[in-house]
Amino acid sequence: MIELRDVWFKYEGTEDYALKGISLEIHDGEFVLLVGPSGAGKSTLLRTLNGLIPHFYSGEMKGAVLVDGVDTRDVPVSELARRVGLVFQNPENQLVTLSVEREIAFGLENTGISREAIREAILRTATELGIEELLDKPIPQLSGGQKQIVAIASVLAMGASHLALDEPTSELDPASALIVADVLKRINESGRTVIVSEQRLDLFAPLADRVIAISDGRVIADGNPREVLASEAVLRAGVLPPRVIQIYLEMSRAGLARGEPPINVEECAELLKSVQRGGSR
Repeated sequence: MIELRDVWFKYEGTEDYALKGISLEIHDGEFVLLVGPSGAGKSTLLRTLNGLIPHFYSGEMKGAVLVDGVDTRDVPVSELARRVGLVFQNPENQLVTLSVEREIAFGLENTGISREAIREAILRTATELGIEELLDKPIPQLSGGQKQIVAIASVLAMGASHLALDEPTSELDPASALIVADVLKRINESGRTVIVSEQRLDLFAPLADRVIAISDGRVIADGNPREVLASEAVLRAGVLPPRVIQIYLEMSRAGLARGEPPINVEECAELLKSVQRGGSR
Protein backbone atom coordinates (compact mmCIF):
# COMPACT_ATOMS: atom_id res chain seq x y z
CA MET A 1 0.00 0.00 0.00
CA ILE A 2 1.02 3.60 -0.65
CA GLU A 3 0.04 6.09 2.03
CA LEU A 4 0.36 9.89 2.11
CA ARG A 5 -0.07 11.43 5.53
CA ASP A 6 -0.84 15.17 5.50
CA VAL A 7 1.81 15.86 2.85
CA TRP A 8 2.82 19.45 2.14
CA PHE A 9 5.57 20.43 -0.29
CA LYS A 10 6.86 23.63 -1.83
CA TYR A 11 9.77 23.83 -4.26
CA GLU A 12 12.88 25.76 -3.31
CA GLY A 13 12.57 29.40 -4.31
CA THR A 14 8.75 29.43 -4.37
CA GLU A 15 6.29 30.90 -1.88
CA ASP A 16 3.23 28.72 -2.43
CA TYR A 17 2.93 25.04 -1.58
CA ALA A 18 2.45 22.73 -4.58
CA LEU A 19 0.87 20.12 -2.27
CA LYS A 20 -1.34 21.20 0.62
CA GLY A 21 -2.22 18.59 3.19
CA ILE A 22 -2.62 15.57 0.91
CA SER A 23 -3.76 12.44 2.75
CA LEU A 24 -4.43 9.31 0.68
CA GLU A 25 -4.28 5.54 0.81
CA ILE A 26 -3.72 3.65 -2.45
CA HIS A 27 -4.09 -0.09 -2.12
CA ASP A 28 -2.28 -2.88 -3.95
CA GLY A 29 -3.77 -3.65 -7.35
CA GLU A 30 -5.78 -0.44 -7.75
CA PHE A 31 -5.92 1.44 -11.05
CA VAL A 32 -6.02 5.10 -10.00
CA LEU A 33 -6.59 7.96 -12.42
CA LEU A 34 -5.23 11.31 -11.23
CA VAL A 35 -6.96 14.33 -12.76
CA GLY A 36 -6.86 18.09 -12.36
CA PRO A 37 -6.11 21.33 -14.19
CA SER A 38 -2.59 22.29 -15.25
CA GLY A 39 -0.53 23.28 -12.23
CA ALA A 40 -2.80 21.45 -9.80
CA GLY A 41 0.07 19.44 -8.25
CA LYS A 42 -0.35 16.09 -10.03
CA SER A 43 3.28 15.77 -11.15
CA THR A 44 4.50 16.85 -7.73
CA LEU A 45 2.37 14.20 -6.05
CA LEU A 46 3.76 11.49 -8.33
CA ARG A 47 7.32 12.60 -7.55
CA THR A 48 6.72 11.97 -3.85
CA LEU A 49 5.86 8.32 -4.48
CA ASN A 50 9.37 7.16 -5.40
CA GLY A 51 11.38 9.65 -3.39
CA LEU A 52 12.31 12.15 -6.10
CA ILE A 53 10.69 14.46 -3.58
CA PRO A 54 12.44 15.13 -1.23
CA HIS A 55 15.73 13.47 -2.33
CA PHE A 56 16.11 15.04 -5.79
CA TYR A 57 13.87 18.12 -5.86
CA SER A 58 14.87 20.61 -3.18
CA GLY A 59 12.20 22.28 -1.11
CA GLU A 60 10.25 22.10 2.13
CA MET A 61 8.32 18.90 2.84
CA LYS A 62 5.98 18.19 5.73
CA GLY A 63 4.08 15.00 6.44
CA ALA A 64 5.10 11.53 5.31
CA VAL A 65 4.85 9.20 2.31
CA LEU A 66 5.00 5.48 3.02
CA VAL A 67 5.40 2.78 0.37
CA ASP A 68 4.76 -0.72 1.65
CA GLY A 69 5.44 0.65 5.13
CA VAL A 70 8.74 2.31 4.17
CA ASP A 71 9.06 6.08 4.73
CA THR A 72 10.42 7.56 1.48
CA ARG A 73 12.59 9.99 3.46
CA ASP A 74 14.52 7.13 5.03
CA VAL A 75 15.70 5.27 1.92
CA PRO A 76 17.44 6.37 -1.31
CA VAL A 77 15.66 6.76 -4.65
CA SER A 78 17.56 3.73 -6.00
CA GLU A 79 15.86 1.57 -3.36
CA LEU A 80 12.43 3.12 -3.92
CA ALA A 81 12.69 2.57 -7.68
CA ARG A 82 12.40 -1.14 -6.97
CA ARG A 83 9.04 -0.48 -5.31
CA VAL A 84 7.55 2.36 -7.41
CA GLY A 85 8.43 2.76 -11.08
CA LEU A 86 7.93 6.31 -12.38
CA VAL A 87 7.37 6.97 -16.09
CA PHE A 88 7.44 10.51 -17.50
CA GLN A 89 5.56 12.32 -20.28
CA ASN A 90 8.29 12.18 -22.88
CA PRO A 91 10.11 8.82 -23.17
CA GLU A 92 13.04 10.60 -24.81
CA ASN A 93 13.83 12.08 -21.39
CA GLN A 94 13.93 8.65 -19.76
CA LEU A 95 15.64 6.40 -22.29
CA VAL A 96 19.42 6.40 -21.89
CA THR A 97 20.75 3.67 -24.22
CA LEU A 98 20.55 2.94 -27.96
CA SER A 99 18.86 -0.49 -27.98
CA VAL A 100 15.73 -1.88 -26.36
CA GLU A 101 17.46 -4.80 -24.66
CA ARG A 102 20.18 -2.56 -23.24
CA GLU A 103 17.57 -0.10 -22.01
CA ILE A 104 15.64 -2.72 -20.07
CA ALA A 105 18.92 -4.07 -18.68
CA PHE A 106 20.29 -0.68 -17.64
CA GLY A 107 18.67 -0.40 -14.21
CA LEU A 108 19.18 -4.07 -13.45
CA GLU A 109 22.91 -3.84 -14.13
CA ASN A 110 23.18 -1.22 -11.42
CA THR A 111 21.70 -3.59 -8.82
CA GLY A 112 24.60 -6.03 -9.03
CA ILE A 113 22.56 -9.12 -9.93
CA SER A 114 23.98 -11.82 -12.20
CA ARG A 115 23.97 -11.62 -15.98
CA GLU A 116 21.69 -14.66 -16.11
CA ALA A 117 19.18 -13.05 -13.74
CA ILE A 118 19.24 -9.88 -15.84
CA ARG A 119 18.53 -11.84 -18.99
CA GLU A 120 15.64 -13.67 -17.32
CA ALA A 121 14.14 -10.37 -16.13
CA ILE A 122 14.42 -8.86 -19.62
CA LEU A 123 12.68 -11.81 -21.27
CA ARG A 124 9.99 -12.00 -18.58
CA THR A 125 9.18 -8.29 -18.88
CA ALA A 126 9.27 -8.27 -22.69
CA THR A 127 6.92 -11.25 -22.80
CA GLU A 128 4.51 -9.67 -20.35
CA LEU A 129 4.32 -6.47 -22.39
CA GLY A 130 4.36 -8.21 -25.77
CA ILE A 131 7.54 -6.56 -27.04
CA GLU A 132 9.80 -9.58 -27.58
CA GLU A 133 10.24 -8.66 -31.25
CA LEU A 134 11.59 -5.23 -30.23
CA LEU A 135 14.47 -6.45 -28.06
CA ASP A 136 17.08 -6.24 -30.83
CA LYS A 137 15.74 -2.97 -32.28
CA PRO A 138 17.59 0.35 -32.06
CA ILE A 139 15.57 2.80 -29.98
CA PRO A 140 15.77 5.62 -32.58
CA GLN A 141 13.82 3.37 -34.98
CA LEU A 142 10.87 2.94 -32.60
CA SER A 143 7.60 4.83 -32.73
CA GLY A 144 6.63 7.13 -29.88
CA GLY A 145 4.28 4.52 -28.45
CA GLN A 146 6.92 1.81 -28.62
CA LYS A 147 9.42 4.07 -26.85
CA GLN A 148 6.94 4.70 -24.05
CA ILE A 149 6.32 0.98 -23.63
CA VAL A 150 10.09 0.40 -23.46
CA ALA A 151 10.28 3.07 -20.74
CA ILE A 152 7.54 1.20 -18.87
CA ALA A 153 9.40 -2.09 -19.37
CA SER A 154 12.61 -0.62 -17.98
CA VAL A 155 10.96 0.23 -14.64
CA LEU A 156 8.92 -2.98 -14.43
CA ALA A 157 12.05 -5.08 -14.95
CA MET A 158 13.34 -3.67 -11.66
CA GLY A 159 10.54 -5.54 -9.93
CA ALA A 160 8.33 -2.57 -9.08
CA SER A 161 4.91 -3.57 -7.77
CA HIS A 162 3.57 -0.03 -8.18
CA LEU A 163 3.70 1.96 -11.42
CA ALA A 164 3.20 5.74 -11.52
CA LEU A 165 2.92 7.56 -14.85
CA ASP A 166 2.87 11.30 -15.53
CA GLU A 167 0.72 11.88 -18.65
CA PRO A 168 2.32 8.99 -20.56
CA THR A 169 0.30 9.57 -23.75
CA SER A 170 0.62 13.36 -24.02
CA GLU A 171 3.31 13.07 -26.72
CA LEU A 172 1.55 10.27 -28.63
CA ASP A 173 -0.91 10.03 -31.50
CA PRO A 174 -4.32 8.45 -30.71
CA ALA A 175 -3.38 4.99 -32.04
CA SER A 176 -0.18 4.86 -29.95
CA ALA A 177 -2.04 6.17 -26.90
CA LEU A 178 -4.52 3.31 -27.23
CA ILE A 179 -1.68 0.77 -27.29
CA VAL A 180 -0.12 2.27 -24.15
CA ALA A 181 -3.48 2.27 -22.37
CA ASP A 182 -3.96 -1.41 -23.24
CA VAL A 183 -0.50 -2.24 -21.87
CA LEU A 184 -1.32 -0.46 -18.60
CA LYS A 185 -4.59 -2.37 -18.34
CA ARG A 186 -2.70 -5.67 -18.69
CA ILE A 187 -0.11 -4.58 -16.12
CA ASN A 188 -2.88 -3.76 -13.66
CA GLU A 189 -4.65 -7.06 -14.35
CA SER A 190 -1.41 -8.83 -13.39
CA GLY A 191 -1.85 -7.45 -9.86
CA ARG A 192 0.29 -4.32 -9.96
CA THR A 193 -0.89 -0.91 -8.80
CA VAL A 194 -1.18 1.67 -11.59
CA ILE A 195 -1.40 5.39 -10.81
CA VAL A 196 -1.66 7.54 -13.91
CA SER A 197 -2.04 11.29 -14.38
CA GLU A 198 -3.77 11.88 -17.70
CA GLN A 199 -5.74 14.38 -19.79
CA ARG A 200 -7.13 11.71 -22.16
CA LEU A 201 -10.01 10.85 -19.87
CA ASP A 202 -12.10 9.19 -22.60
CA LEU A 203 -9.35 6.58 -22.87
CA PHE A 204 -8.42 6.11 -19.22
CA ALA A 205 -11.62 6.65 -17.23
CA PRO A 206 -13.07 3.24 -18.29
CA LEU A 207 -9.90 1.53 -17.01
CA ALA A 208 -9.86 3.16 -13.58
CA ASP A 209 -11.13 1.72 -10.31
CA ARG A 210 -10.86 5.14 -8.74
CA VAL A 211 -10.37 8.78 -9.70
CA ILE A 212 -8.55 11.29 -7.51
CA ALA A 213 -9.09 14.92 -8.51
CA ILE A 214 -6.63 17.60 -7.41
CA SER A 215 -6.89 21.37 -7.66
CA ASP A 216 -4.51 23.96 -6.19
CA GLY A 217 -2.55 21.25 -4.39
CA ARG A 218 -5.56 19.76 -2.59
CA VAL A 219 -7.71 16.68 -3.14
CA ILE A 220 -11.16 17.91 -4.14
CA ALA A 221 -12.76 14.55 -4.98
CA ASP A 222 -11.83 10.90 -4.58
CA GLY A 223 -13.90 7.88 -5.47
CA ASN A 224 -15.91 6.14 -8.17
CA PRO A 225 -14.87 7.41 -11.65
CA ARG A 226 -18.47 8.01 -12.74
CA GLU A 227 -19.30 10.09 -9.69
CA VAL A 228 -16.04 12.03 -9.46
CA LEU A 229 -15.86 12.99 -13.15
CA ALA A 230 -19.48 14.18 -13.14
CA SER A 231 -19.20 16.07 -9.83
CA GLU A 232 -19.68 19.81 -9.59
CA ALA A 233 -16.40 20.24 -7.71
CA VAL A 234 -14.41 18.67 -10.53
CA LEU A 235 -16.28 20.56 -13.24
CA ARG A 236 -15.73 23.86 -11.40
CA ALA A 237 -12.00 23.07 -11.20
CA GLY A 238 -11.86 23.06 -15.01
CA VAL A 239 -11.54 19.31 -15.61
CA LEU A 240 -13.23 18.38 -18.88
CA PRO A 241 -14.96 15.03 -18.30
CA PRO A 242 -15.04 12.23 -20.89
CA ARG A 243 -17.39 12.89 -23.80
CA VAL A 244 -19.80 10.19 -22.65
CA ILE A 245 -20.23 11.99 -19.33
CA GLN A 246 -20.60 15.34 -21.10
CA ILE A 247 -23.46 13.83 -23.14
CA TYR A 248 -25.02 12.44 -19.97
CA LEU A 249 -24.83 15.80 -18.19
CA GLU A 250 -26.54 17.57 -21.10
CA MET A 251 -29.26 14.92 -21.19
CA SER A 252 -29.67 15.12 -17.43
CA ARG A 253 -30.17 18.89 -17.56
CA ALA A 254 -32.87 18.29 -20.17
CA GLY A 255 -34.55 15.70 -17.95
CA LEU A 256 -33.71 12.83 -20.28
CA ALA A 257 -31.34 10.85 -18.06
CA ARG A 258 -30.90 9.98 -14.41
CA GLY A 259 -28.91 7.55 -12.32
CA GLU A 260 -25.23 6.77 -12.89
CA PRO A 261 -23.51 8.39 -15.87
CA PRO A 262 -21.99 6.12 -18.53
CA ILE A 263 -18.26 5.53 -18.41
CA ASN A 264 -17.68 4.12 -21.91
CA VAL A 265 -19.09 4.31 -25.43
CA GLU A 266 -21.15 1.13 -25.07
CA GLU A 267 -22.94 2.43 -22.00
CA CYS A 268 -23.54 5.80 -23.66
CA ALA A 269 -25.03 4.07 -26.72
CA GLU A 270 -27.39 2.12 -24.45
CA LEU A 271 -28.42 5.38 -22.76
CA LEU A 272 -29.24 6.97 -26.12
CA LYS A 273 -31.22 3.90 -27.18
CA SER A 274 -33.27 4.05 -23.98
CA VAL A 275 -34.17 7.66 -24.71
CA GLN A 276 -35.16 6.76 -28.26
CA ARG A 277 -37.43 4.06 -26.84
CA GLY A 278 -39.09 6.72 -24.73
CA GLY A 279 -37.53 5.65 -21.46
CA SER A 280 -34.95 7.22 -19.22
CA ARG A 281 -31.97 5.98 -17.30
